[in-house]
Amino acid sequence: MGRVAKKKTTQKAPPLDKLLKPAAGVALAMLGYYFMKGMSAEIPRIDVNDSLALREVFFGEGASGKDFAVLCHPEAKDGSVGLPVSSVFQDSHDDGSAPVEYAIIDCDHVLPDSGKTIYEKFKLNKKKRPTIFVSGKVGPPKQVPEKHLKTGAMLTKLLKQMLEPHAAKIEKTKELKEKCLNKDVCGLLLKGGKPEPFVKHAMANLLGKYPSVQFASVDSTLLFLTNLEEYLPEYVAGEHRFVVFKKVSGGLAEADGRLKTSIIPLEDSLTFNSMNSLVSNALNGKQVKKIPALPNIKSRTRKLEEAERQKRDRKKDQARRKAQDDQKPPPQTFSANDGSKEGRRLERERRRAEHNAQNNVKPKTPEEIAEIENKRRERMEEEAAKWKIEGEDEAEEGTPFEEEDTGDEEFEDIDDEEEDDDEDVLDLD
Repeated sequence: MGRVAKKKTTQKAPPLDKLLKPAAGVALAMLGYYFMKGMSAEIPRIDVNDSLALREVFFGEGASGKDFAVLCHPEAKDGSVGLPVSSVFQDSHDDGSAPVEYAIIDCDHVLPDSGKTIYEKFKLNKKKRPTIFVSGKVGPPKQVPEKHLKTGAMLTKLLKQMLEPHAAKIEKTKELKEKCLNKDVCGLLLKGGKPEPFVKHAMANLLGKYPSVQFASVDSTLLFLTNLEEYLPEYVAGEHRFVVFKKVSGGLAEADGRLKTSIIPLEDSLTFNSMNSLVSNALNGKQVKKIPALPNIKSRTRKLEEAERQKRDRKKDQARRKAQDDQKPPPQTFSANDGSKEGRRLERERRRAEHNAQNNVKPKTPEEIAEIENKRRERMEEEAAKWKIEGEDEAEEGTPFEEEDTGDEEFEDIDDEEEDDDEDVLDLD
């Protein structure tokens, strides 16, 4: 049996009145969206005749201390509506997450002080549309590159990167000196791998708590810091290290002199509290240690790691020898007493000092010494007078007078030696 062909049925279009209602609803929704978009918070316009307002926007002067994102937009004339505001700028403003104040200004205005327009004064490229610049506390007007002006989200992202505090990424010695060592205080994170969330959170808290302190990071898996690694815990893959630099003197300019710095390395585990304590000590000048040479950045190699390991071993040996020397008892004999006259004199002075210290004997004044000497001489004269016999003063017949004098001289020499001995004994009292 042959197949019976099915009868094709054609569907009829719905009535036009049924399509009008959905279409009207879509149109109303779009109109409502654009109406609400137009009703968003109006962006303020800077009065170009107000010099104080201009200086606040351009240079961040005044009490506000704000940063500004400014759109160059001509002012409407003769009561006309004027050009619409850039949708990129408007979307970024409506987002509101960037830490800036949004404003509009007529960049064709001629500044009275210089006779130049705002475009000419700050070298803004008028051909790049929209013309947006960032200024205020961050510095004089700096034009936003055109590649970041495709959408409002891209502009917001750039403003956050420019103005929100963040740790500087360092890869070269020049960057290390400019972004870290030349600052008053700088906290450097030496990453041993990808930072964990708690490390990022700790750094973000430090950035918020210490706005005046520069923070930076270095990838230790690829880079090696000579003149610094030996002061830090030894590098282990996956473990992060932290050190705070405090500038001592000098700078990068020739007139400033040689740049000198000091460090406080983190010996404990990496936590917000330990890092916070380190930064606080650096700001207060506590526990800082001067280093003889500035750190340099090089590619990490086995040769550099071995040289750094040898430095650590030498330091450990020096510390061990010093500890052993400190534990040794002091020598019993004076090293300067080598048997010579000078050595014996030094030994006597040492013993005299020990005797005075042990018996709380105060050193005698020159007047006291002179008085003791006078009494000693009087006593010696009295003793000599006792030994004198009458009739011995005259020389016997046939005896030369010189021999009698010679005997007296020998007797006097003996007395002098005894006097020296007595003097030594008296000095020990």
